[in-house]
Amino acid sequence: MKRERTVQIVLVVVGLLYLSWTYPLFDSLWQSNWLQNHQDAFPMFTSVNAVLGVFLLLAVKHPARHRAVIAFGAWSTLAHGFTMTIMSVEAWSHGMQRKDSPQDIVMMAAIGLLLLAVLPAREPAPAGTERPHRQGIGSLAR
Repeated sequence: MKRERTVQIVLVVVGLLYLSWTYPLFDSLWQSNWLQNHQDAFPMFTSVNAVLGVFLLLAVKHPARHRAVIAFGAWSTLAHGFTMTIMSVEAWSHGMQRKDSPQDIVMMAAIGLLLLAVLPAREPAPAGTERPHRQGIGSLAR
């Protein structure tokens, strides 16, 4: 029971963190900041994270039932952090500085790893609901 409570707390904190991206998203769209600053990806990134926040918050009640959403949150956050790392290394190798700080990369990695660490185990399928696995190409035609 303690582990499930920990999972729920992590989902609430990360979900609210991601949901908080709605403010900069709407501010950027309302003020057209993304257009003036040539940051086309910013509204797209913030909208995906804001929606992810909603789904993480919906997963709080029954985390094991929403394992795929939690896993998506973890892996997409790690992918984002990895992409930021590559972009920063490329910028540095060309003598440029990105606005993303190393702390942002570490924060993304920490969130992704935290979500993976609390990822609930798969729920066993109820008896009688599993379909037998068919072997061979002929089974596709049936």
